[in-house]
Amino acid sequence: MIAIIKYNAGNIKSVQNALSRLGAESVVTDDHNTILNADKVIFPGVGEAGSAMVYLQERGMDILIKSITRPFLGICLGQQLMCSHSEEGNTNCLNIFDVKVRKFPPTDIVPHMGWNTIYDLKGEIFKNCVDHEDVYFLHSYYADLCMNTSATCTYILPFSAALQKDNFFATQFHPEKSADIGDQILKSFIEL
Repeated sequence: MIAIIKYNAGNIKSVQNALSRLGAESVVTDDHNTILNADKVIFPGVGEAGSAMVYLQERGMDILIKSITRPFLGICLGQQLMCSHSEEGNTNCLNIFDVKVRKFPPTDIVPHMGWNTIYDLKGEIFKNCVDHEDVYFLHSYYADLCMNTSATCTYILPFSAALQKDNFFATQFHPEKSADIGDQILKSFIEL
């Protein structure tokens, strides 16, 4: 069973639908025991970093998430909240990845929305993927490149399209909306 963390952030239903399409059972929950006993955990999100972190902290979810030892996947805002700090609302985050989240330079082409290419793929969730495939993004903030970068994308500047450290995986893009490559990434995560 895969636990999808419920924390007042969007895109949960699309993640659950993608898992169902791949034959994986999931439950949307904020129950600590259910999350700790799940085979895997997904931390999705579309929203604003500051209010999301307040919601997590009020429920002790910030401490719970850092204690998880099973495969864990953060998506979009989920990835950003796994970083050390976000410029969005000047927010201290979970600090699973020691990297800052910054706003793209002010231009008329933010947010980064639509399909873009990822490259320099590393790690288990990309084992059946090849460099230079397109995935779906929708974000105005990005994680810098760092030692935990497992996929890179360039939009205005190069940034971490994915991160990995120990059992923690994260994607800035939405695998649940990224067609065949997204399904392959989710399948690789399910099979961990």
